[in-house]
Parts: sequence; structure tokens; C-alpha cells
Amino acid sequence: MIDHLPCQRPAHYLPAATLIMALSICLPTNGQAQQASESNEVTVASWNLEWFYDHNLADNRSDLAKQQSAPSQDDWTWKRDAVADAIGRMAPTILALQEIENRQVLLELVGQIKKQHQLSYRFAFINGRDSYTEQDVAYLYRADLVEYSRREQTREMYDSGTYYNLSKHLFARFQWPTADGPESLLLLNVHLRAGERGEPYRQRQCRLIYNWVQPLLKANQNVIVLGDLNATHNCEQTTTDCDIGILCRAASDHLLDLHLKLDKANRATHLIGRQFDRILVSPSLLDDAAGRTDLVFESIDCQQELVVRAERDKDHRDLFYKIPAEERDISDHYPLIARFRLR
Repeated sequence: MIDHLPCQRPAHYLPAATLIMALSICLPTNGQAQQASESNEVTVASWNLEWFYDHNLADNRSDLAKQQSAPSQDDWTWKRDAVADAIGRMAPTILALQEIENRQVLLELVGQIKKQHQLSYRFAFINGRDSYTEQDVAYLYRADLVEYSRREQTREMYDSGTYYNLSKHLFARFQWPTADGPESLLLLNVHLRAGERGEPYRQRQCRLIYNWVQPLLKANQNVIVLGDLNATHNCEQTTTDCDIGILCRAASDHLLDLHLKLDKANRATHLIGRQFDRILVSPSLLDDAAGRTDLVFESIDCQQELVVRAERDKDHRDLFYKIPAEERDISDHYPLIARFRLR
């Protein structure tokens, strides 16, 4: 969570009214495809890594990014290895990450996961537009990614004043073979505006997300919106006009908040006790379709134990790298992991 003011570029500066950057078609290797087809479980996780920045300041332009980078090579090595170990213990099929610096830190991360846990991950990443923090989002995945992209408003949407661009987001579509034909899943990984000052912008960001996914929901397709939504209210206090309420409407074309399926004692996703991170799913993922194989939700967990070392950090934000490594929490956010099954 960070309150920031990213550049909001008017739509007429875009090269086209709608910009969809489908930059990569990723086909799994034979080994990866075999691994994916042999297991019917699909685990989808989300984790804000909290300033996952290495010690090299040469590729940082903003003062804030330089201030929040790891102070030394040893500090960066600790952060990278601690995150890699936690991910290796989770072993998700797909992991949506937030507060990523760049491709280089992802290259090091997947290499370290392979070294520590013998798990092979690839990553999907496109530079975003948050010039203030320089934070981005990314996916780690085992196999079965078929495309990923960013998206922007049309000129008409921008002129309406109803929406606000997402400077940090990434679409990804996965597809699995079944006896009844391919089963697809579209994910949208987001990191929305934070804080009280950011609430009006965050509401407009949620309207934009809803505009993008509503046609898919109407078509009964599998959709997940996940990440650090910087949610205003806890899930049991959500109102229809707040950020999550805009996305989880009481209608047939709405998303469902999996947080409501967590035990109340396990709903905090941030060290201050707030529920900033969410996994929102289409109704199709909760319904087991009769007569065919489809992807169905089974369970969700918030895995605080992977992040908290000794006692929960105090003064975490200001003293992070001054806390002894054996006591230092890996991040100020906790990973959410949802389990689905092809059945």
C-alpha cells in the first residue's frame, strides 16, 4: 500500500483510441504441458512483495524508488531469497505479484526458486506507467499461459470522466485441455490507488475494470480480478458505492469476493489488520457445470505464516532493513491463495 500520484495521461496522447498491447504468446514446453495436464488442481495466488527492488539505483529515476530500494547487495539477496523460499513453499500454479521493480528482479527470483525448490517458473511482465513509485505488477506461472496484455481507455471513456486509468495492471489468459475441449481463465492483476486521498480515483479505476470484464461475465466466462485493490472497507462492511462494491454488484454480471469464504480471524492481508488484497471471481468459477469438465473453486487461504518472522514487525515501513534478518517480516502484505480444480 502506498498513496501515490501517477501520471494520468489524457486519452488523446494514446496512439489509438483503444490500446491493447498483446506483447507475448507464450507456449509451454512439452515438460510443462505434461506437468499441467497430469494435475487437476489449479492454485491462483496474489502477493504484494513490498518494494521488491534490488540495490542497483542506476535503473531508478524517481527519488522514492531510490529511497525504497535495497540498501546493499546483501540486503537484496536476503529479500530475493526470502521471497523465493516463500513462493517455493506455496508452489502456486499462477502467482500475481505487485510492487515489482523490473524484469531483472523477476529473472533473479525465478532462478532462485528453481535453485531452492527445484520448481520451474516463467514470468509475464509489461512496463506500466507509474513514474512516481516505478512499481509494476507481474505473473509467475508454471505453464499454460497463452497471452498477456495491458489495456487503456477509449477516447470516449476518458472524456466522460467516469473512469481513471490503471497505471499498474496486467491481463493474462490461461488455457487447459480437457476431454470436453479447452477450459480458459482470464486474470486481471491490479494495484490500485491507495489511501483516503486516492479513494475517488480508485472508485473510477474500479468502474473501468468493471467495464472491461462485464461482457465476459455476461458470457459466463471464467474471470478473476486480483491483487492489491487497496480496498476501503473490510469484506463484511462493503457498500455498493465503495471500490469493491462497484466490482461485486448484486446482479448476474458481477464478481464475487472470495474473502467472504475466509474465516474472520484470517482475513487481514496487511500487517495493520486491513484487507487490502482480494481475489474476486466470476460466478462461473463457483458453479460446477453439469455434463462437462470445468474449473471450479474449492478453497481460499491467507498465508500470514509465510511472511511473519518471530513477532509481527513494529515500525516496519521506516525500519525494514534495520530489523534483524531473522526477525524481519518478508513483506507488509500476506499472500492469498485460492484453489480450483478441473472436474
